[in-house]
Amino acid sequence: MPFPKRLLNDYESMVLDLHPHWWYYGPQALSLFGSFVLAMFALGKTSGNVETVLRYPLFFLTLVLAAWLIVTVIKWRTTYFVVTSHRLIYRQGVVARDGIEIPLEKVNNVNFEQGIFERLIGVGTLLIESGGKDGQQRFSDISQPESVQNIIHSAMQNLGASSFTSAPSMRSVASEIEKLEALRDRGTLTDEEFESQKRRLLG
Repeated sequence: MPFPKRLLNDYESMVLDLHPHWWYYGPQALSLFGSFVLAMFALGKTSGNVETVLRYPLFFLTLVLAAWLIVTVIKWRTTYFVVTSHRLIYRQGVVARDGIEIPLEKVNNVNFEQGIFERLIGVGTLLIESGGKDGQQRFSDISQPESVQNIIHSAMQNLGASSFTSAPSMRSVASEIEKLEALRDRGTLTDEEFESQKRRLLG
């Protein structure tokens, strides 16, 4: 399920849309598999030994673990890590929801952490330092965190480049308006001509 486009601003474009890595529900899936194997082993025993006595508790445990896995998968489906052209968005929750939004212009540093096992399965943790009041934010279960780090840096550079190119144009418009004001003050332009030229520049 992709991140809803209606939650983006009109001037934003999507750069990255991720759910957590599958390891987000990996422990629950492994627990369910182990419980299922034990339950099947107990089911194959017909004598009145310990395995037979544990048969019903194991089946109950399997049902509980299955429910736990289903809930975790639903949470996985409704958890988003999104990078747009202007901000970083993290949202999670099914009924009660919470989220974090960090403007890219406020991001100071992006690091990642990966252990040996995490490198093998392609998962890690992102550490994002920003100029906001929360300081450093940790985002766990990120797929290919090194690639995500590069994507965030690229989006930050693109945002900085667009801001840099738009600033001179705004300054040039302001300079032209000042020249028009000088011509109006000297009587070279009438007020109507000044307003017409000003609207042209601002448009």
